[in-house]
Amino acid sequence: MSRSVVLGSAPRCERCRFAPRWCICAGERTVECPLGIDVLIHHREFWRPTSTGRLINRVIPASRGHVFRHDLPLVRESIIEPGRELWILHPLGEPLSAKTAAPPSGRQVLLLDGSWREAARMMRGVERWGRLVSLPMTGPSRYRLREQQGEGNYSTVEALLFLFGVLGLKTAHAALRLQFELHVYAGLLARGEKSAAEQFLTDSPVREAFPELVAELNRRRPRE
Repeated sequence: MSRSVVLGSAPRCERCRFAPRWCICAGERTVECPLGIDVLIHHREFWRPTSTGRLINRVIPASRGHVFRHDLPLVRESIIEPGRELWILHPLGEPLSAKTAAPPSGRQVLLLDGSWREAARMMRGVERWGRLVSLPMTGPSRYRLREQQGEGNYSTVEALLFLFGVLGLKTAHAALRLQFELHVYAGLLARGEKSAAEQFLTDSPVREAFPELVAELNRRRPRE
C-alpha cells in the first residue's frame, strides 16, 4: 500500500502548497488567455495541496480566486466583470459546443472548485448571475490525486481545459495541460506512489518538457 511521505504538519511551499521536497515552482509557466476566468473556491478546498482551482490562479495571472463560506453571503459585484457575459460551468447547464460558443473575448467563466456536494451548494448561490453551461467532456480523468465520483467527472482545471478546447484556444490549452500534469505528477510522488507516478509519465508531456525538474523530484535523499 502506498503512503504519503509528507506529514500533515510539515512545512509547505507558500505558492504550490507542496512540501519543499516536492515543490514544482521551478516548472511554473504563465498561461495567457483572453477569456475572463474566476474561480469560486470552497473554504475547505482552499488549503488542500491537491486543489486545481488554486493551480489555475497560480498559472493564469489574469484569473481571480474567491473563497466561498457558508456564513458569508456572496457579493455579485465582486465577481461579475462589467461588459462581459458570464458563463457558469456546471453539468446541469445547457450544452456548449464550438458552434454555439461565442468568441472568448467579452466572455467570463466562473468555475466552482470543491467536492460535488460543495459545488452544488455554491452553484445554488450563483446560478442566477449568468448563463449556466455544460461542456462535451469525454474520456478518463487525468486527475489521479482524488477518487473521481463516477465516470464523466473531472477536476476543475480539466473542465477549463475542455472549455479551452471548445473555444479553440490551443496555445492556452497546451500550456495549462502541462502545468496540470506536473501538479498531478508531483502529488503522486509526495504520496509515495512512485509506481503510479512513473506510469502517469508514460503518456504525459511532463518528462520531455521538464527533464531537469523530473530528475530533481526523483533524486534520492539521504533519509529516503
